Amino acid sequence: MKQSSTWRTTGEVDEKGVAVSLPREPLKNMTGLTRAEAYEKYSDELVRFATGLVGPTDGPDLVATAMVNVLTMRSWDSVENPRSYLYRTVLNEAKRSHRKTMRRRASEIRAAAGLGASDLPEVRPEVLDAVGKLSVRQRAVVYLAYWDDLRPVEIARRLGIGESTVHRHLERGQERLRRLLHE
Repeated sequence: MKQSSTWRTTGEVDEKGVAVSLPREPLKNMTGLTRAEAYEKYSDELVRFATGLVGPTDGPDLVATAMVNVLTMRSWDSVENPRSYLYRTVLNEAKRSHRKTMRRRASEIRAAAGLGASDLPEVRPEVLDAVGKLSVRQRAVVYLAYWDDLRPVEIARRLGIGESTVHRHLERGQERLRRLLHE
């Protein structure tokens, strides 16, 4: 018997009082992969990618959060390239995480300045600090180019962006790293 809907209600209610719905599995995308199969196939490389973006302590959590986003999306069946889609989802989650971290740091600095603390101690090595100052997109491209040793065409395919965009982010990231490390 055919299901009348691709969504099922969990019986739970979110913080706004809306019923929580999850997709019925196995909902497959255009390549025939379910979400679970895509996660199994790409999870290790996604964790490595996320680790390069946000560090080893937050990488696995970032992938988990990104996968929750994928699990709750309604349009999985229209995804043509699941690997690229998952990389893009992890990258977007890294951007959200970066913005959240920057807001938190700004708040902490304002609070510390109010307490009379003039200099906060630097606990990260110089290179990691410089890489941390890159935009999330530049950091993603630099990570894939230098840590995963991928060519620009492979990076473009993995992130779902154009090869010229990869070259631009790589060049700008390299130039910014040179400036930051030679100051």
